[in-house]
Amino acid sequence: MKKTKMLKKNYEFKAVLNKGQYYSGKNIVMFIKKNKKQINFLGIAISSKLGKAVKRNYIKRIIREIYRKEEEQLKTGYNLVFLWKKKSDIKQACYDDVKKDVTKIFKEAKMFLEDKNEKSTNFFN
Repeated sequence: MKKTKMLKKNYEFKAVLNKGQYYSGKNIVMFIKKNKKQINFLGIAISSKLGKAVKRNYIKRIIREIYRKEEEQLKTGYNLVFLWKKKSDIKQACYDDVKKDVTKIFKEAKMFLEDKNEKSTNFFN
């Protein structure tokens, strides 16, 4: 995570959750709030009521890995908080489902940088 730092303090999470924009997927919810820095801050929270620590940490690792792979294509200057929905079954979670969810949310939030090739091809059409 080159351009990203982690949110760790409770007040940092609360600021994003209270004042940030809400985007929802099948299993994941993302709150996003603009910051005044040139880096992103990432926070991941999964309720302890959903499962044991092994499974919760597994989901966190999956989300971090997906974010790491997409990081170069994302805009900077945002605080992002990912939450796992309480109604979603954590035991059935797999990498592919979470990846679809996260990319759908990023597209919905317009977090991806515009591709220069797409821009030039649209210009000539």
